[in-house]
Amino acid sequence: EQLEGTGTGYPLLVKAQLGFENPGEYTFINKGISGNRIVDVYARIKKDIINLNPSYMSILIGVNDVWHEFGERNGVDAVKFERVFDWLITELKEALPELKILILEPFVLKGPATEHVWEGFSSEVSLRAAACKRLAEKHGLIFVPLQEKLEALAAQTSNTYVLGDGVHPTYAGHELISREVYNVYKDLL
Repeated sequence: EQLEGTGTGYPLLVKAQLGFENPGEYTFINKGISGNRIVDVYARIKKDIINLNPSYMSILIGVNDVWHEFGERNGVDAVKFERVFDWLITELKEALPELKILILEPFVLKGPATEHVWEGFSSEVSLRAAACKRLAEKHGLIFVPLQEKLEALAAQTSNTYVLGDGVHPTYAGHELISREVYNVYKDLL
């Protein structure tokens, strides 16, 4: 299988590990788009999720919903984020009742892109993370916590060692995320 469409972050690392351990058994598709907010994912639900009919799906969303508000004033507030995410999950469960969904916790560290608005940025990401956890519980989905684990790694090194700008994972951050996702998938498969 080609690497095209897998990206270069944690999805590629998860694909590499699971693909190596289970040769030819799974097809891996990464439909994540840099800069997307929950409303963008919801707009792509049919084409990029339902029509592909996956057995498993992981989603990491929430930081851009915050970040876009600080930059372009085009973010998605916490209430709307949870509402639209709930619609997304509900529609996916109706269309694909066997689909197993992992919701990854959105995260942020103080860094070059976040420190000038740190209090607002971190509190808003925390609201999205809480919404993700609530929705996972409400719909019986798997919630993958990441914030505390990224903070623990950063405490051993530095914030920018883990999330280069406070938002985007470095190779070490992607490896941490991939290990958490892989551990869930290996128990599911």
